[in-house]
Amino acid sequence: MATIRKRGSSWQAQVRRQGSPPISRSFALKADALRWVRETERSIDRADLPTTTKDLQRITVADLLARYEAEMTVKKRGTDRERYKLRVIRSHPIAGLPLAKLSTVAVSQYRDDRLRVVQGGTVRRELAILQHCLEVARKEWGTPLLTNPVQSVTLPEPSRARDQRLEAEAGQKLHAAIGSAHAWYLRPLMELAIETGMRRGELLALLWSHVSLEKRTAHLPITKNGHARTVALTPKAIEVLRALPRTDPRVFPVSGNAVRLAWERLRVRAGLPGLRFHDLRHEAVSRFFEAGLSIPEVALMSGHRDTRMLMRYTHLRPEDVAEKLARAASVKETSIPTLGIP
Repeated sequence: MATIRKRGSSWQAQVRRQGSPPISRSFALKADALRWVRETERSIDRADLPTTTKDLQRITVADLLARYEAEMTVKKRGTDRERYKLRVIRSHPIAGLPLAKLSTVAVSQYRDDRLRVVQGGTVRRELAILQHCLEVARKEWGTPLLTNPVQSVTLPEPSRARDQRLEAEAGQKLHAAIGSAHAWYLRPLMELAIETGMRRGELLALLWSHVSLEKRTAHLPITKNGHARTVALTPKAIEVLRALPRTDPRVFPVSGNAVRLAWERLRVRAGLPGLRFHDLRHEAVSRFFEAGLSIPEVALMSGHRDTRMLMRYTHLRPEDVAEKLARAASVKETSIPTLGIP
C-alpha cells in the first residue's frame, strides 16, 4: 500500500509491502512522488530491494563522493578540476545527509544555495558530477538507491557564452604591459594561442618533437576531448616558434600555475581584469573564419567535433561582414557583361 501526503512545501510518499519495511521519500513535486511510488512497488514485487534500509541510513553522500573520487575521478583527464568540484560539494550540508534522506528537496536546496555564489553553468557541472556518482553507486556498487534524485531537479539555465574578443586596443595594452623583466613566455604564449587556437594546457604540453616547421604543423596527441589533432601553423606562428630557445623537450617548460599567476598580474597591469586567457582561443577561431577557412578547416584547427559548440566560439564582427559583402557586390557589378544596348 502506498500513501502520498503534502507536508509543508514537499510531498511525502510512503510505500508499505508485507515482508518489507516501510520506505519513505520526500519530493518537491507530486508527480515525482507518484512516479517513485510506482517504481518502488514494482521493485519490491520483483524482489529488487533489500529487506532492510540500514545501508541507506549508514552511508552518507560524502561517503559516495569519496569513493567516486578514488575510483572514477582519477581516471578522468580533468582530475584536478573535478577534485575541486567534489570538495565544493562535500563542503555543503548535503554531503552529510545519509542516503535515506537524500531527496529532490535536498538537491534543490543545494542548487539554490550555489546559485547565490556562482553562475548557472558551474552549478550544472557540479550537479552532473553528483548525478553520475549516484548512478554509478546504484548500478555498479550495489547501493540500494531506488532513484536518482538529481534527475528530477530542474537545472539552472546555462551561462551565456562569452563573446569577448581581443580588440586592437586591448592587444596593444597587453603587449605594452609585458616588460622585459616579466615572464619571458607570456608574449610568445599569447601569440601562439591567437595564431593556432590551442588551449593553454595544450600549449604548455606541446613538445618540440611534435612540431614540424618544415610541414608547418604541430601535433597534439592529448587534448581536452580525448581526440588527437594536428594544427596547421601560420607564418606568424612559425616565426614565434623559431625565436624560442630549445632548452627543454617542451616548447614552454613552465607550470600551469605559473602561467595563471603571470596572466593575472599581466591583465591587471594592462587594465583588462575581465580578459581571460581562454578568450584568445575565441579570438583565434573568429580570425580563422574571417580568413576564409571553412567550418571543417576551422574544426581541424580548434578540435571542435560539435558544430554548435564551434559556433559558440565564433564572434564575427558585423562591420567586417559588411565590408566583405561590399567587396562581393563590387566584384559582381564589374563582372556583369554588357549587352551592347546603346
